[in-house]
Amino acid sequence: MAIHKVEICGVNTSQLPLLKNEEKEALFEKILEGDKQAREDYIKGNLRLVLSVIQRFSNSNENVDDLFQIGCIGLIKAIDNFDVTQQVKFSTYAVPMILGEIRRYLRDSSSPIRVSRSLRDTAYKAIYAKEGLMKRNLKEPTIHEIAQEVGISKEEIAYALDAIQSPLSLYEPVYSDGGDTLYVMDQIKDKKNKEENWVEDISLGEALKRLPGREKEIIEMRFYEGKTQMEVAKEIGISQAQVSRLEKNALKMMKHYLA
Repeated sequence: MAIHKVEICGVNTSQLPLLKNEEKEALFEKILEGDKQAREDYIKGNLRLVLSVIQRFSNSNENVDDLFQIGCIGLIKAIDNFDVTQQVKFSTYAVPMILGEIRRYLRDSSSPIRVSRSLRDTAYKAIYAKEGLMKRNLKEPTIHEIAQEVGISKEEIAYALDAIQSPLSLYEPVYSDGGDTLYVMDQIKDKKNKEENWVEDISLGEALKRLPGREKEIIEMRFYEGKTQMEVAKEIGISQAQVSRLEKNALKMMKHYLA
């Protein structure tokens, strides 16, 4: 892999900007206010981070342009999901996201079923467009909206996205805050464990009553109403990592009571 290429995916890597910490903080404040240009500047200012990550795959036979493109998707996801209240450096949060995206790509590429380069390019354009639309509109875009954004038919978009899908473990970590790791399963609505299914157990109800107010509220929203941790965090005004921590503590207290 020609890891020392000067131009990757049309980007002159020798001229990438290097942002100071205060510049990054100022740009992120604007991003949180919905400034699109600030988001683009922040992406460009962190492309060196992508370059440093793909250096780890120098022994790979994969095309460096492909790895850079996939790494950029990981970078964008990191920017869109970064929680400044956690007092964690952006690079600390972003590197695992970029690594994860590249490793998933390499795992998919090593599959016996090979996906053509053009099909993968279409899929990654669609993923990039989806991320942008979600950031702008604050909702999940339809396949039609993604197709319009990319300029490709919705049938081709659907086929390309389906072609690169692979099984994902519910226990795959998406974020780690010290000892509190958020897993894929924490992002999924719980549609089965609603009140009518398990609140009939009186002892469980009693255990719930013994929880402090905040923990009780979180357990009710998560398991009675089937909300995701992200939805709970937005509703009660704390971070998703805090929701995860409080939820785990509450479940431990309930388990202790029921033991």
